[in-house]
Amino acid sequence: MPATSLDQVVSLCKRRGFVFPGSEIYGGLANTWDYGPLGVELKNKVKQEWWNHFIRSRADMVGQDAAILMNPRVWEASGHVSSFSDPLVDCKKCKARFRGDKLIEEKLGAAGAGVLKIDQVQPMLAAKKIPCPNCGSCDWSPAKHFNLMFKTQQGVVEGEGADIYMRPETAQGIFVNFKNVLNTMRPRLPFGIGQIGKAFRNEITPGNFTFRTREFEQMEIEYFVEPKGKNAIFNEWKESVWDWYRSLGIADTRLRIREHEKDELSHYSSRTIDIEYEFPWGWGELFGLADRGDYDLSQHQKFSGEDLSYTDPDDATRKFLPHVIEPSFGCDRTVLTFLIEAYTEEELPNGDVRTVMKFDRRLAPVDVAILPLSKKEPLLQKAEEIRKSLVDQTNLSVDFDVTGSIGKRYRRQDEIGTPLCITVDFGTVGEDDAQGAKDTVTIRDRDTLKQERVAIGKLREAIASTWK
Repeated sequence: MPATSLDQVVSLCKRRGFVFPGSEIYGGLANTWDYGPLGVELKNKVKQEWWNHFIRSRADMVGQDAAILMNPRVWEASGHVSSFSDPLVDCKKCKARFRGDKLIEEKLGAAGAGVLKIDQVQPMLAAKKIPCPNCGSCDWSPAKHFNLMFKTQQGVVEGEGADIYMRPETAQGIFVNFKNVLNTMRPRLPFGIGQIGKAFRNEITPGNFTFRTREFEQMEIEYFVEPKGKNAIFNEWKESVWDWYRSLGIADTRLRIREHEKDELSHYSSRTIDIEYEFPWGWGELFGLADRGDYDLSQHQKFSGEDLSYTDPDDATRKFLPHVIEPSFGCDRTVLTFLIEAYTEEELPNGDVRTVMKFDRRLAPVDVAILPLSKKEPLLQKAEEIRKSLVDQTNLSVDFDVTGSIGKRYRRQDEIGTPLCITVDFGTVGEDDAQGAKDTVTIRDRDTLKQERVAIGKLREAIASTWK
């Protein structure tokens, strides 16, 4: 069973080096987080699994990495300058600020909040007696639009540079490169362009650990299709993403699909669905799939003056703007979901309770831990030989741990989700036949706790067999 409270995961992440509070030695910066040694390994593996599955393994996909800073006209064309805002409300008593729609969503559900116009937010808060989370008062100001884009300046003289924005999404970097990809890669419809990258949104009320932050990473695809038949492609992507999450260990009982009501749809979307996960605080969006039509390409064609049409390779007289199906993944939310899903507390036969992170083996930050039974030189030397051999001859991430009793080291590796521990003992170096034959080691499985004696020469084969 996964974590039942977010505090369990936050505590483990800090204690074991997955995620640290940002700028902690200076008192922190609200809702910023740094991925530690194990967290960055987990996040990189999530991104690599995503890239391999959705980009590299598909003949209809290519990748790119667009710049974070873009010409400000991009955001005028996309509509972000004029309409990318949230309804901001102030508590008149304590002066705290919140997203009015989110306060209503927590009370009424997403559908109830999504249909409200800006002038309906404050009356709804009052009618439903929704209190301020900070002070408990129910005295709200009228809602007003709050643009979510971070503005900065480009230039060498302070105050005299051009106003530009930190990108609020990675998608526009794909659309502005659509023509470049057509000219260089010569793809046929349907095809997609994928990207992993940072985005920035000045969220009014970020929270729930890394679920909603002002700096985050997206894994996005823009999949270009002919208008006819796009509904079937939309459903194919929905099923593919659902299966990907399940294949990496997310139980389908904690996943659900929510179709957006017409009144909730973004101005560019004719259909949007979310895949939601049951987090400890309730259901939350994990993935979004939208039919964006030809809105983005038509807007950028209009604002830039460039012809962004696709020419049918089999009929040069047929030119049109493709429609776009957009699968959009939150990388940080995906990592958080895997952390929550992996968190397990289980009672052992002796009555002890161990905490173990049961990651899918493809995601575990450490694949194998080498544990010398003691710090005596023959064991350390042999253990280092084994470590170096695995590092040199495989792509496994290998930990080397000599601190504490062997039992404590096993528990430590359980808590970070290491699938296999390899113990080097006095039998390994030929000094104690009772512990095992010379040149053999003990492999311990994280999930079953089964221990098996294996010859060093067969170690790679034994490790490989556990991945099947």
